[in-house]
Amino acid sequence: MCRHIGWLGAPRSVAALVLDPSQGLLVQSYAPRRQKHGLMNADGWGAGFFDDGVPRRWRSDKPLWGDASFASVAAALRSGCVVAAVRSATIGMPIEPSASAPFTDGQWLLSHNGIVNRAVLPLTGVAESTVDSAVLAALIFSRGLDALGSTIAEVGALDANARLNILAANGSRMLATTWGDTLSMLRLPDGVVLASEPYDDDPGWTDIPDRHLVDVSDSRVELTPLKGSV
Repeated sequence: MCRHIGWLGAPRSVAALVLDPSQGLLVQSYAPRRQKHGLMNADGWGAGFFDDGVPRRWRSDKPLWGDASFASVAAALRSGCVVAAVRSATIGMPIEPSASAPFTDGQWLLSHNGIVNRAVLPLTGVAESTVDSAVLAALIFSRGLDALGSTIAEVGALDANARLNILAANGSRMLATTWGDTLSMLRLPDGVVLASEPYDDDPGWTDIPDRHLVDVSDSRVELTPLKGSV
């Protein structure tokens, strides 16, 4: 149901995070190792980064492996904060560029790895697409990212089948939730990686427990259990 990755730290190229790793998002688009739902992520992709505090995005409804234009420039796109994702569309949901993460409110970039019943979501904010992830993103933006943990716990209580792994960043802070799917973290000397699954076999990767909030800022990492966790 999608894979995503976030980076907060010293400037790196988007290619170094998305395309170059041996098991990065490019490989995860057709051969994910830890994906529990779906076999591949061929229904679009998106890469977002911050440029002097301004969020920039490149999104597509095509498979990541077939986009030669992105591959040709990704090495030149550098940022200290990156959010990228590949998409496996929920059955019945449209496949269009606006349905691919990351979504934005002009300050944050946000990706949703999972599924949620749109009928349980309060109608707040303006969604970029009709897909469940975009509607959920609009709700999160309307509540504010400081309330991310409580918003996810509320939605999880309304939809027992929801999977609500969120990854969001604003250039100086990165937040993530685990709720029904995998998330791993790699702490490096110059920054922190959060990813649906490790992009290589570095032994430093650690798995984040389910139903937790992760808060990364200035290389500090805080984990907080979410309401409703066991």
